[in-house]
Amino acid sequence: MTKKLIVVAGNIGAGKTSLTERIGARLGWRTAYESVADNPYLPDFYKDMRTWSFHLQVFFLGHRAQQFLDLANDPLSAILDRSIFEDAFIFARALHHLGNLSERDLAAYRKLYQLVVQNLPAPDLLIYLKAPVDVLMQRIQKRARNMETGISRDYLALLESFYDDWLRDFDLCPVLTIQTDDLDFVHKPANLNIIVDRIQEKLAGKEDLVF
Repeated sequence: MTKKLIVVAGNIGAGKTSLTERIGARLGWRTAYESVADNPYLPDFYKDMRTWSFHLQVFFLGHRAQQFLDLANDPLSAILDRSIFEDAFIFARALHHLGNLSERDLAAYRKLYQLVVQNLPAPDLLIYLKAPVDVLMQRIQKRARNMETGISRDYLALLESFYDDWLRDFDLCPVLTIQTDDLDFVHKPANLNIIVDRIQEKLAGKEDLVF
């Protein structure tokens, strides 16, 4: 297979990191993950979201753009945990909706986002992981990350509605939607095999793959 660049999108708890790790290991692809431990703005953001939302979004924009370019220029195929597109269409939108990002800051961020993204090559495939909100909540509670303690069902439902809006018009590359609530690719190798097969079929040009 020629070099491919894949991005994995989905709500909090959908299984993006787990899938990225396993696809990378199975296919020998490079992997990249969301910056959390080395993010200098996250601690301040969680203390005062209104003050630090814009700073956080700009940091993520630069971080993801650099990741994307590095992997796009690498000769090996690669898969990225979370896409640069979600920052603008899901999370910046949610911060604005909840009153933590002003109209002025949102407009400035989106202008910068457009300037950055127009210079990035399109990915070869976007994998969208989807699961019911109750399943997402169970996963979030089970992994018990400190920064996720305040996540509510209402917030996850809001994000899901924004994902629906975004993907309705997304046309940069093919999209493979995977329902992860009944597909345990972490503990069942056969389920991971199914996903690998679907990814390869989608990359080969087969359409309308949703499972």
